[in-house]
Formats: sequence, C-alpha cells, structure tokens
Amino acid sequence: MPDRVRCLECDNSEAHAALNVSMVSRRQFVQTIGATAAASVVLARTLKSDEPKPASVNVPEALVKKLYDSLSAKQREEICFPWDHKDDRGVLRTRVSNNWQIVDVKTLGLGTEFFTRDQKDVIEAIFYGFYNKDWHDRIRKQLQDDAGGYGKQQTVALFGQPGSGKFELVMTGRHLTIRCDGDSTEHMAFGGPIFYGHAAQGFNEPADHSGNVFWPQALKANALYKMLDGKQRELALIEKAPSESAVGFRGANEKIPGLWGSEMSSDQKDHLVGVLYSLLEPYRLSDRQEALKCLSAQGGLDQCRLAFYREGDLGSDGVWDNWRLEGPSFVWHFRGTPHVHVWVNVSDDPSVPTNAAG
Repeated sequence: MPDRVRCLECDNSEAHAALNVSMVSRRQFVQTIGATAAASVVLARTLKSDEPKPASVNVPEALVKKLYDSLSAKQREEICFPWDHKDDRGVLRTRVSNNWQIVDVKTLGLGTEFFTRDQKDVIEAIFYGFYNKDWHDRIRKQLQDDAGGYGKQQTVALFGQPGSGKFELVMTGRHLTIRCDGDSTEHMAFGGPIFYGHAAQGFNEPADHSGNVFWPQALKANALYKMLDGKQRELALIEKAPSESAVGFRGANEKIPGLWGSEMSSDQKDHLVGVLYSLLEPYRLSDRQEALKCLSAQGGLDQCRLAFYREGDLGSDGVWDNWRLEGPSFVWHFRGTPHVHVWVNVSDDPSVPTNAAG
C-alpha cells in the first residue's frame, strides 16, 4: 500500500488538527476552492510543488496494468470489456448503484477461485490504494459490517486496455462503487460517479448512528446548520428529499434548492470548507485534487447549495440525517435514513450524463 503523503505545512496547521484531516492545510484549502469572499478566484494550487509523491509502483493505476497483464485469455473474456461496452441499461462502465455486482459474483467474485492468489493480492492493493491510509481501518470495518469483510462480496471489471490509452477498473459490491482510471475519463473526478455507505447496526440504525464510520460527515454538516440564522435555515431546510440516486447534473441555469455558499458569512463559509474536507478525506490524494479542480471550474463552493431534508429525521431530534451539497456539476448526496448511503458525482462539465440506479 502507498504510504500516506503529507503536505509539508499540515503538521503545524491548527486547522489540520481541528478538522482531523491530512494532506492540505485549511488555509491552502480555502485558497484553493474559493470558499471565502477573499478567495473567489479559480483554483491556483492544491499542494506545494515539492510535496513528496508515492513511488509509482504503488500507484493503483500501475497495479491495474499489472493485473491486466497477468490475466489469462479466459479471464479477459469474463471481466474485460471495450471502453463503452453497453448492456440493456446503458454504458456499463459508468453505472453506479448502492448494491450491485458489475459481473457475476458467484463465479467471478473476489471470493471465488476465478483469480489467482497473486491476482487477489494485487486487487486488494489497488482497492486500499484508493483511500487515505488513515481511513483503511474504517473502510475495513464498513466492509466487515456490510459484506462480511473485504473480498467476500466484491467484483471487478476492466474497461479499455491499461497502458494503451483509456482504461478503467470498476469495483462494486454492497455499499460500494469505486473506480481507477488513470485520469483517462475526461471531465470526471473519481473516474465517474461513486457510491459509499454503511449499515453499522443492521438495516435500521439508531438516531445517533453509533459505529457508523461515515456519520461524522453528517455531524459536520449539521454543525453548520446550527450556525445559520433564521432566514438561512428557511432556505436550507426542505421538507422532502429528492431521490437519493438522482445525482445527474443540473448545470448553472437550473435552480438548485438550498442555501447558496455565496450567501453564507465568512465563518459559515469556513465551516463549509470543513464539511467538504470531511467528504474528501477518505480518498487518495490524486482523487481529492481532481475533485477540487472540477469544483473550482464551476465556481467553487460559492456556486453550491447546501440543503437539509426534514423528511427521514431519525428520532425527530432535529439532527438532519439526509442532506445534500450540490453545484452545477457537483453532487454529494448523503442519505442517513435508515442507514448511510452516499452518492457522489463530480465533474467540470455539467453536460456529462449520469448512469445511476437506486
């Protein structure tokens, strides 16, 4: 697995400690995404140019090529597809859902004998390479609770050919869609829409979501709601939530419900940066950078709206389980009822189509 890559300014950053994040100081982050009135310009930089980088052998994209090269002709017939391969539901590579298998899990899953031991080790290294090392234990817990552990109910498929242009590996399972594309998917962060979730205490979680590794993201957002004044809360709190899988882009011309980031005070904007930080924190550095660039291309957080939904308030406690941060081509939909589902779709182009299924 790649060792954690640290920003040279982070260890001494008060904001880093307060937000419990790594890689980029909060000051840099605010400058990057234009979250404050003084930083409404487009992305200038994400990290210092002298930031240490992981060895290329450990980069997931390099391991995808290693996996592809190791596959037999029979294996390639089963899990390798043309770049824009379609089935009866559209382009298979771009699909995202909360619980699905991109190929047959009973015969081609990671828990079967379809892959050799060495291939399974490579796939596991690819998978954990998607994530910030600080999150590996939490990801293991999520997989254990939801799928009996890593390698039990997951599948992978490869599109295109690594090393010769566009390619993408897609891994799926319960509460899992994640991708590795080597930046060959144009205009998209994370290689396309992704999904994560967790049911820490069974299908119906208690109102406090104890043990849920992603619930702190919702608590961070709810802390911002408490900072809003009465008028802002009227704009931010909406009765009924949209369909959780409705993560297609609305663009700049269609009205997006919620409170504009641009209409927040400076301290509220600063906290919104922390919310975004918490959402991006689980992922590897390159995916975070790409997501920030995409967000910046469409105006940053100032052009996003934050919405909370009264519907589905577990325990009727006013801690909003369901909420959404959305911009012209940025959607991060957090559904906490009855357990956590999170749908993510980030691009620099609102015209990119979305292939999502609930």
